[in-house]
This record gives sequence, C-alpha cells and structure tokens, in this order.
Amino acid sequence: MPITESQSIQLQTFFNKSSFAEKGGVVTDLDGTAIHEFQGQYMIPNSVELGLEKIYHLGRPVVLNTLRFPLSVMRTFAKEWYSISNAPIPTVLMNGSQLGYINQSKNGGYTYEEIDAFPLDQDEITELMKIVRDLLARKASNLLVFYYPRDWTAGEIIWTPVADKIPTIRNKYLSAASVYSGDANLLEEQLRSQQLCMIFLLIDLPQDQLMAYQHTRRHNFFTHKGVDKRSGAERISKHLEFDLKHSLGAGDSEMDTFLSAVGQAVHVGNPYLQFQGSLPAIRVQGSAELGELLAQLALMQKTVIHQ
Repeated sequence: MPITESQSIQLQTFFNKSSFAEKGGVVTDLDGTAIHEFQGQYMIPNSVELGLEKIYHLGRPVVLNTLRFPLSVMRTFAKEWYSISNAPIPTVLMNGSQLGYINQSKNGGYTYEEIDAFPLDQDEITELMKIVRDLLARKASNLLVFYYPRDWTAGEIIWTPVADKIPTIRNKYLSAASVYSGDANLLEEQLRSQQLCMIFLLIDLPQDQLMAYQHTRRHNFFTHKGVDKRSGAERISKHLEFDLKHSLGAGDSEMDTFLSAVGQAVHVGNPYLQFQGSLPAIRVQGSAELGELLAQLALMQKTVIHQ
C-alpha cells in the first residue's frame, strides 16, 4: 500500500536535512523487515524488490544487517537478492560479529568473503559455560546451545544435553549443519577449539528461574563485548565509505540497535520500538510499506540529480 502523507513528509525532511544522495546508504534487517514470512515461507515483497532496484540503480550502498549466519542467508535469499543487486552483497551477520560480502561464483553458487570478524574470547566462553552448568544443575534438559564458527563453511552447530532428542532437533532445525550431545565438558571443549562469532542459548525454564540470565530476549545472544548490530553497521559503513548519519536504517526488533546510529530510522511492524536516529522514526506496518518508502527515497535523489 502507498505510504501516507505524514510518512512522506518525514522522509522528505530526512532527505532535505541529510546528504543521502552523496554520503548515505540503506542498512536493513532481513526477517520481519525486508523479508516477509507467511506460513513458513520467506519472500522479498515486490515493493521491496522494486524499491531496492531503484536504490541500487542510483549507486547508493545497501547493507544487510541480520542475526543470520552466512550459509543461512546464502541458502534462502542470496539468489533473489543478487538478482536485484547484480553485485556482491555487503552484510553484517550474527549480531555484528562478522562482516563480509556474499559473492556469486562462476558456477552460479554463492560464497562468503569476510571483511572482518570479532569472535568471543576465552574469558567470555568461561562466563557462558558458568551459565550453562548452572542451568543444567536446575534440570534444564530442554536447553539448546547454538553456535556459529568464524569459518562460515561450518554453518550452524547445535548441542543438546539429551542424546535422545537429537532426531527431533534435526527435524526441527533443518538449517543446522550438525546436532550432537554430550556433557558440559565436551561442549566446553568444542567451544574452545575454534573461533566463534556468536552463541545462542535457547532455554525452556519457568520465567522466574530465567530472570537471572535473560532480563530481555537480547541476552540470549552472546557475542564479543561491545559487538552488536550497531557496531557492525558502524564498521562496515567505514569500509564502504558511507555515513550512517546520512543513511536510512530499517528494523523490527530490539536487536536492531543500528537504528540509533542512522539519520532516519524506520520501524517495521513493531509499534514498541524506541530506537531513534537523528530524526524521529518513521513507522510502517510491514515490509511492503518499507519498499514504497525506499522507492520514494530513490525518486527524491533522482529528482535532485536531474534538476
């Protein structure tokens, strides 16, 4: 659906007050933001595709900033997104812990080229294992530990304390490269044996017991200290030589901390987000409206170019 007059005015204000045409770019989350999910199927809405095409055509950078790991993006969205960009896709992945490009290979497949990464250190693994062992002592048999090596070809690995649950977990989490079980010592050994960009704890415990570990959902994700989607956006904008303060950012969750670093934040489908950029956030109902917003932003730049 077309954006409203008030949304259009907000967008025009951002464009007039910024140097988007010369210094800006677009930083967007994927799931729930640029990507629409319906009954387990993911798609890029037509309006988002058209809006992105216009932004790309004008030469402004577009960065994907998502919790997903490289293989997940490559297997689900790379082909469709690459058909829009027609160029390597800059990404901030796993809550800011790995930056790089998705490239198309000569045989039509996709590879990942790392720009930089910020793995957890050994002390951070120690702190995480204290939480894991405490949870196991509380009989949290439904605990799952997802972890993501810096080596993107390793994919997603899941540990469970209950070996009998491995078949069920494999069927539920089809994106996982491997699922295994063992005691906490085995898990710790595996975590320490490689560089890890992100660890995610999925915990099934009563809320009162969880309060010691996760006051918000954000705390389920463990990355190196100071690393999140904002720090990732700041680093990749320097690498690509664009200015976040002259850029538009779109997201839909409390994990999308980069929305506080951009000139114009767009809140997609979540009326409770508090992140503000340099200007008051624009709120849209869903990804289709985000696409309309991108198309209008591109039109503003095109109008300036032809004046």
